[in-house]
Amino acid sequence: MARATEEWVGKHDDSKIPDRVKDRIMERENRTCYLSGRKFMPGDPIDWDHRIALINWAGEGHGNRESNIYPVLRAPHKEKTKQDVKIKAKSARTRQKHLGIKKPQSSLSHARYKRKMDGTVVDRQTGEPV
Repeated sequence: MARATEEWVGKHDDSKIPDRVKDRIMERENRTCYLSGRKFMPGDPIDWDHRIALINWAGEGHGNRESNIYPVLRAPHKEKTKQDVKIKAKSARTRQKHLGIKKPQSSLSHARYKRKMDGTVVDRQTGEPV
C-alpha cells in the first residue's frame, strides 16, 4: 500500500509547481488534457491551469494548490484564460457599481462636440466653435 502524501500548496500565487507534483497531477489525470480530453503526445505544449483561476479564487487560503491544478494543451488553455478574465472583469464592474464607483465620463453631453485645451467647445465634424 502506498504511503499517503500531503497535498502540495504553494507558499504564494507565483510559486513554481515542483516536478514531482506535476508528475502526480499527470498520473491523476491519466495524461489527458483537462479541457479537451485528448491524450498528451510527445512534444505537445503542456500548460498547468488552475481549474478555479487564481484571480477568481474565493476559497480559504489561496488557489495555488495541487487539487486545483490540471494539465492542459496550450490552445484550449488560452480560450479558458480569456473566459476567466471576462468573468473577473464582469464581477469587478458589478462590485464597483454596487459601491457607487463610476467611470469618469465626459462633461459634454454629446460625442459630436469636444472641448479644446483652451476651454472652447467645437463641433467635431466642422471644427467650428459652438
